[in-house]
Amino acid sequence: MKLIVGLGNPGPAYAWTRHNLGFRVVDRLAEKLGATLTRREAHALVGMAPMDGFSLLLAKPQTYMNLSGRAVGELVRRYEIPLEELLVVLDDLDLPLGTIRIRRRGSAGGHRGLSSVIEALSSSEFPRLRLGIRPNASIADTVAFVLSPFEPEEEPIVEGMIERAVAAALLWAREGIERAMAEFNARRPVLEEPSPVVDCPEIGKG
Repeated sequence: MKLIVGLGNPGPAYAWTRHNLGFRVVDRLAEKLGATLTRREAHALVGMAPMDGFSLLLAKPQTYMNLSGRAVGELVRRYEIPLEELLVVLDDLDLPLGTIRIRRRGSAGGHRGLSSVIEALSSSEFPRLRLGIRPNASIADTVAFVLSPFEPEEEPIVEGMIERAVAAALLWAREGIERAMAEFNARRPVLEEPSPVVDCPEIGKG
């Protein structure tokens, strides 16, 4: 069994915010695979999708972003998921809008949800798929920014990014991290040379 977890905040108020890209990717995966994310388990909404030779568990923690590790840790322990078979999907302010990056390990990079997962697992040795949300302009208030929806003109870029993220996640599940990194990390970002932004501080629910 493999596990893909999308990070985000529960509830309609957050559904279309930049910080909920992880949820949107997992929802799109469920749609493509014919799975339903309706079962509540381990502080998350989960669904199972059969793949060739294995099962793929999809999950959206319902703990709010900063406590995401509570759900991820419990699912990993309950299903005895090896960390290399876990993929965490999240937004990333360090990447330009439209860019995706898949990595086999790494630090939290200031992302409180990812930090919570690392703490719960006592390890940063698990794959993660990051989706860029940094605009081509400076950001005055990072908290307000990540908890706000995308602009209408950004949505076509976001949709393309989500589709690439779904393809990358499925390639990771079927053929492994090296194949997914080789295929998707070499692609050029949609937006290039963005203006620098300030570091993202700890965000209340975000």
